[in-house]
Amino acid sequence: MGRDAEQDVFRRYATPVNVPPQLPSLGLMTTLASWAEPLAQALLREPLPRRWAHSQGVAARARGLAPVLGADAELLEAAAWLHDIGYAPGLATTGLHQLDGARYLRDAQHADAMLCRLVAHYSCAIIEAGERGLADVLSSEFDPAPDALASVLTCCDMTTSPDGQPVPTERRLAEIHDRYGPGHLVSRSIQRATPMILRAVEQVQRRAAAQTI
Repeated sequence: MGRDAEQDVFRRYATPVNVPPQLPSLGLMTTLASWAEPLAQALLREPLPRRWAHSQGVAARARGLAPVLGADAELLEAAAWLHDIGYAPGLATTGLHQLDGARYLRDAQHADAMLCRLVAHYSCAIIEAGERGLADVLSSEFDPAPDALASVLTCCDMTTSPDGQPVPTERRLAEIHDRYGPGHLVSRSIQRATPMILRAVEQVQRRAAAQTI
């Protein structure tokens, strides 16, 4: 990695370009989720329609868990809407979309700190960060969210297909491996993260089942 590239990756504050104008202001919205949805839509729908479809599905999964989440339901739905915005053109700078998205939320949107932490670390992002040489950067900028919250966002992400449909976790993991191919750092990261992902999904599904008894 050249010196200029290295400095760009390690800079602390995001300065995104080519971001759509007229993004919604949190101050004008009545709830966190009602702010997050149009923000994610503005960033993803046109340039990345499949990511937008996936985000809609993940948000629907989060809404379905509202009875389990209680006071955290609004926060988790907002995180679900926003979890993939780091893929958006103009925000993607480091290659680690969780970090890029969380930086944008923190620096440009001045978003809730816990929301930023959820986006930064969901679905075992620290493992891919290590593959990219960014583990220290991610950890220094964003503390992990509490496991009880992080596991919900991971569960919603890992039980939703790229097209926004509910899928078993095993099928979702297999699709990621197929999409990136053997040897790709994302495939390696998912392989290492699989036990933790499966554990998170099991914990959330167990909580949801207990709520319905």
